[in-house]
Amino acid sequence: MLKIALIFHSASNDNLGVGALSVSEVAILRRIAGARGLSLAITVIDSIAERPPYVTGEDITIRPTRPLRKPRDFFRAVRAADLVIDIGGGDSFADIYGPRRLAQMLLMKYLTHLARRPLVLAPQTFGPFRHGLSTRLARQTIRRCAIITTRDSLSTACLREMGITGEIIEASDVALRLPYDPPSERPEGGAVRVGINVSGLLMSGGYTRNNMFGLRMDYPQLIRDLLRRFTDHPDGCEIHLVPHVISWAGGGVEDDHAASLALREEFPSVTVAPAFTSPSEAKSYIAGLDFFMGARMHACIAAFSSGVPVVPMAYSRKFAGLFGSLGYDETVDCTSLSAEEILARIFDAYGRRADLARTQKAALATGLEKLARYEAALGDLMEQLALRPEKPRARLP
Repeated sequence: MLKIALIFHSASNDNLGVGALSVSEVAILRRIAGARGLSLAITVIDSIAERPPYVTGEDITIRPTRPLRKPRDFFRAVRAADLVIDIGGGDSFADIYGPRRLAQMLLMKYLTHLARRPLVLAPQTFGPFRHGLSTRLARQTIRRCAIITTRDSLSTACLREMGITGEIIEASDVALRLPYDPPSERPEGGAVRVGINVSGLLMSGGYTRNNMFGLRMDYPQLIRDLLRRFTDHPDGCEIHLVPHVISWAGGGVEDDHAASLALREEFPSVTVAPAFTSPSEAKSYIAGLDFFMGARMHACIAAFSSGVPVVPMAYSRKFAGLFGSLGYDETVDCTSLSAEEILARIFDAYGRRADLARTQKAALATGLEKLARYEAALGDLMEQLALRPEKPRARLP
């Protein structure tokens, strides 16, 4: 029995993008185990949450903990594992989110090294690191990892600039593997189903509520303009607002569902998708649309990986890094383009959606091929660990 601990994953996060990483990672591990004849016990070391978990199964244990408050509890959890996999919440291994988040990132990695457990950095965005001390501390822990994997070329370049000289696997986002239920066939000639993911965070102006991400345009106004133009479009579009961050407790600055319901008060003809209970449920819904756009990257990945033509609406470099690395260049940069430029790009893409679907199919194949490199390296390490004699368990000083 190979014991695997997942850190900076989540089994019940309100952000279904973070959840998509976790569900997909577990699917990858199960796939590897089946192909290589391994038996797994997977522990998700997670924060304490009220939402019911969507990472489930007989091979899954969820261990809530607060590493900054109870580092010994975290140490015991990773010490009990044979292998630790860290996905960094997708894009949190950077110093731009404040010292507390970086401290937690570094502490959990340090304690894993101290427990003498192999640490795998799963495909994620690295950086930016703007300060010398955070760069040095990140470099020290990254160099000690068994596998280092990025999900885009920008992150690979960031690591090289930091001084990481060892092997770096440039893969893609694990959510390309997120399981979902494909839609049933629809008769031709019906309304075009247009999906829009409205970011509650951007509607609020970010956590600071003051254009935190430096958008060039008025995002709420841009969304209203999109709704008006698609509502009046001669194709007779059926508009679906698709949330991807859904607060279990209700409300909050990030809640896409609350933002979508508020917009429906202004645009009563639109459909607001259900408050999804899992990332796979959200992807299954998105897969039934004909065209999609959104500011939540994993909502866009759900469309991209289920064959729905998509225009990602970027507020950070992670969008262009991920999609650009796959040769898919339809991302609109909300930090550099005007509202009219974004609208023109979106409606141009809408008119070319059949071509987009073909380009997307080729780009997805590239992404899955890149992701297979990570899966192969991870599978080799898992097999080695399953065959070796058990080493003594380290104790916390």
